[in-house]
Amino acid sequence: MRHLLPLLPKPSRYAGIEDNACRKNLEDVRLRVALAFPDTYDVGMSYLGQKILYNIVNSVPHWWAERVMAPEKEAADILRAHNTPLATLESDTPLASMHCLSFSITHELCYTNVLYMLDLAGIPLRMEDRPQSLTECPLVIAGGGALLSAEPLTPFIDIMVLGDGEESLPDVLRMLETALDQGWTRSEMLLQSRTIPGVYVPSLFKQETTAWGEPVFPLKPLRDDYQRPSRRIVADLNNAAYPTRQVVPVGAVHNRLSLEIARGCTRGCRFCHAGMVYRPARERSLENINELLSKCLNETGFDEISFLSLSTGDFSALKTLSFGVLDRCAREQISLSLPSLRVGSIDDEIIERMADLRRTGVTLAPEAGSQRLRDVINKGVTEEGLLLHAQKLLEHGWRLVKLYFMIGLPTETDADLTAIADICRKVRDAAGRGGPRLQVTAALSPFVPKPFTPFQWVAQIGQDEIQRRVNLVRQQFKGQKFLKLRWHEPAMSHLEGILSRADRRMADVVEKAYRKGAVFTSWMEHFSLPPWLEALDECGISADACTGPREPGAALPWSHLEAGISEEFLLRERERALAEKITDDCRYGACRQCGACDTKASPSRMQHASAPTANDGPDQPLHRNRLILPQRDQMAHAPTLDAEGRLVCRPQTSRPPQITAELTVKAAQYRVWHSKAQGSAYLSQLELQAVLDRALRRAAMPLAFSQGFHPMPLLSFGRALPVGGRKSGRMVCAYPARGLAPAGSGRSPQAPAAPRHERDAGGAGGKKPPHRAGRCRGIYPAHAHRG
Repeated sequence: MRHLLPLLPKPSRYAGIEDNACRKNLEDVRLRVALAFPDTYDVGMSYLGQKILYNIVNSVPHWWAERVMAPEKEAADILRAHNTPLATLESDTPLASMHCLSFSITHELCYTNVLYMLDLAGIPLRMEDRPQSLTECPLVIAGGGALLSAEPLTPFIDIMVLGDGEESLPDVLRMLETALDQGWTRSEMLLQSRTIPGVYVPSLFKQETTAWGEPVFPLKPLRDDYQRPSRRIVADLNNAAYPTRQVVPVGAVHNRLSLEIARGCTRGCRFCHAGMVYRPARERSLENINELLSKCLNETGFDEISFLSLSTGDFSALKTLSFGVLDRCAREQISLSLPSLRVGSIDDEIIERMADLRRTGVTLAPEAGSQRLRDVINKGVTEEGLLLHAQKLLEHGWRLVKLYFMIGLPTETDADLTAIADICRKVRDAAGRGGPRLQVTAALSPFVPKPFTPFQWVAQIGQDEIQRRVNLVRQQFKGQKFLKLRWHEPAMSHLEGILSRADRRMADVVEKAYRKGAVFTSWMEHFSLPPWLEALDECGISADACTGPREPGAALPWSHLEAGISEEFLLRERERALAEKITDDCRYGACRQCGACDTKASPSRMQHASAPTANDGPDQPLHRNRLILPQRDQMAHAPTLDAEGRLVCRPQTSRPPQITAELTVKAAQYRVWHSKAQGSAYLSQLELQAVLDRALRRAAMPLAFSQGFHPMPLLSFGRALPVGGRKSGRMVCAYPARGLAPAGSGRSPQAPAAPRHERDAGGAGGKKPPHRAGRCRGIYPAHAHRG
């Protein structure tokens, strides 16, 4: 692919030049793995799961994991026009030449992108069409959070890894290495893989049908010793490998250091697939987090930290952790992001410290407008808690908040919908009469029933009804100042509902939709529902049947898989939802016997692939909630009121983030001359600035910063360098920053560069690597100057 870089859009995404990317000597490598993400580079490089697996595989000296992302449609057209297969980023090796191709499946709308990448790689789409020899075609495997219900993908995937992949993927690769050494066929490899905990081999299960062609569930196992593949988890995150030397992307949606502080959630939101199938809750120790944080920052140079978890605010020691980290953030001008926050999940002391660093919008998720409906879904959020949170934000200078709501939830009425506007108005006016107002943006997302949740049996409302409910809420927002409304595309949610609970018959629909051009379905600019509806019609499948209700207690397309959550627990939660009863978080309340943990009543429903660690006592269960503190180290604070009972708020022109004084003093100035050679020539100017900024941080060369609301490092750049090596038929144009041709180029060194349209005209010929030179200037802070 690299010979096409001058032709590809965003060529830096395909150059494989990122800092910390792993490169090995092919002579020392026995097993080559391509970690594939079925979306664009910008999205794939934000995905933490791939970074973790990349580190684990590459830690084995004779294994080499490389990355590959789905190219944009324009780039794919260029690959096809030049008969060039999709290749890895690190070594530019075609995917068909790898030993293993491993996909990360994070949601249903990426199914066709899997086929898209296989097709671009020249790999047969269906497992049955692939050669038996593992040396002729790679083993195609998949992992990720959506695989427990990804039956439409089963004909296209050889092996699926259920649950956490830190231990399962190495086990699969060790077996693949044995298979290659001993000359096993693909079928022999799949048969032996059934012995690995956490591995699901779809070809070892059969879809039976009734006499009139209706599918029969659960699927029939073809082996007596392989009846119910189970999800596998890492019991103790402190013992799990974590990437400290993460690849630093040249551009990503979330271009920051992602540090997972906990995994799993037991809040019990009844619509949440991840909250059910990632149980139990497991927290990293503070010592482990601080050690990883220090190493990660030193190795990457990121200027923003994001603590990741399904519910970061529920981390039991969040206050203790945040205060220690915020001190370092202030010293080094690093931003701290706490995503996935629940209403009331951080106290005002954390809010005040974060306000001293950066103050941007805050996102909260009440999910429903009325308290009745919040109890139905077990959200655990009260109106009083939401308004208190809004008051604390106002008190500390915030003026923007985004509220997430779902529409189409079970038992929802029009009164619940009008309550969305009511609660938004109350949040806007949380400061009281005469006080400042919050700018509130409400976002509506249609509810999609998901497998392994208490709502897996309910129907999804149709497109017309979704649109009616959106319009009803829109009417309530008309004429309201400081209130904005956004909503998710109803047709896209309708398709997600069709795929989320589908069986294997949907595989033909997925393939037909791909043949009709349905790729990047989760992107609004590429989304089109008609190809899917045509494919459904051609396969004789009704969309209404796919989104309709299921009979409680009846077998489902995923009933042959063990997620660790019992159906009895889900049915109990369904009944509690209909009765509008809430269920407390089992981390701090009574155990509800969901099946995920080892208890005195029964062992966990999941396989025990590892033994208790040294930190576990002899009587300690392996699968259990693992918390740092028995209770959260935060407490709710009442808002600050004046003598007349009004909320005390920082003024609209609130103070800028507090920056360490020594970082604002210019003590020295230095100049850096740099060149863009080979693949780096395809970096844009903005990408190059980020690369150099992070390089200075990794080199422990602190910079001085500007002051104000958005402190920036004091860097100035010379003339922006062009992207890529412009070739003119028989040479590579290597222009210095002033736009003059270099000596030996066939023109006088004093001759000005050719106009851009002339330099573009020559194709990809030439032998010299593209090369660009430029300069940047930086300022040392006072504390960095030592004589």
